[in-house]
Amino acid sequence: MSQIIAGIDIHKKLLVVVIVDAAKPDVVLQRRRFGTGSAELRHLSAWLSEYGVKEAVMESTAQYWKPVWMELEPHLQLHLAQAQSNKAPKGRKSDLADVKRLVRRFVAGELMLSFIPEPEQRAWRMVTRGRLQLVHERVQLQNQIESLLEEGRIKLSSVISDLLGASGRRILRALAGGNTDPESLAQLGDCHLKCGVPALVDALTGSMGDIHRRILAQQLDRIEMIDRQIEELDKLAASRMQKYQDAVTRLVEIPGIGAQAAQEILSEIGPEAAAFPSAPQLASWIGVCPGSNESAGENHSGRSAKGNRFLRRVLCQAAQAAV
Repeated sequence: MSQIIAGIDIHKKLLVVVIVDAAKPDVVLQRRRFGTGSAELRHLSAWLSEYGVKEAVMESTAQYWKPVWMELEPHLQLHLAQAQSNKAPKGRKSDLADVKRLVRRFVAGELMLSFIPEPEQRAWRMVTRGRLQLVHERVQLQNQIESLLEEGRIKLSSVISDLLGASGRRILRALAGGNTDPESLAQLGDCHLKCGVPALVDALTGSMGDIHRRILAQQLDRIEMIDRQIEELDKLAASRMQKYQDAVTRLVEIPGIGAQAAQEILSEIGPEAAAFPSAPQLASWIGVCPGSNESAGENHSGRSAKGNRFLRRVLCQAAQAAV
């Protein structure tokens, strides 16, 4: 640990900064307030450099820590504390007291620190998490389309397995375009559909109004746009991780893990999981091992911690697929 360290309490428009000697963390050598704009962040970096600070710990709610981190990352060793580990005792509260307590607990090793990966890995996370968000939006849109069809008494999803498959899209586009004849709509379905033409005609006999058709057309346009964006992110993830294709290939060999799941795993823990000294520590960070809440020799709760929800989701899906 560096001898001179800084503590930074981050808010949306304000930074409260103190500089202390690690040997005497209760004695504040310097303190100052900064804004959060680009010019102020550059002043903060120069000010910390002037006093020989090589290490800093910061606390922030929401995402306000990111601009500060990216400005200071090239110059300092940084740590991000989880807010609950620096919770103030009940009573009077001030920003200065918060940041002094932050530094004191950091020196004592009492803080829970977040794992912040390197810039390259953070870029991977942006891609894979952005893709996941698009997939969630697509599922929501599909549910909305099915709800709209039910309101128009169209039971298409009851007779075909994939509402947004090739046959389903042709039929939905025709519906959105104003075609309400069940027999002509049924002819747009693939000849290999298991339901048969009579069942398809019956499912397409409804009362889709003009408003239903317009909303359906908008939703189909959004589905196609999201599909294009997901495809773009797939290509971007593959190109960004090309250097670590061997690691992706090894992960894909595990039952239940596909290419996208392998990319998501790498983006969360890195190609070598270097931040985690052991497998139990990694499992604890993910939140896939039993918790411990022991008192008087009895464990009152084995509930797992929240952990990394992105990685836990991937591993649970992979486990179900493998089974």
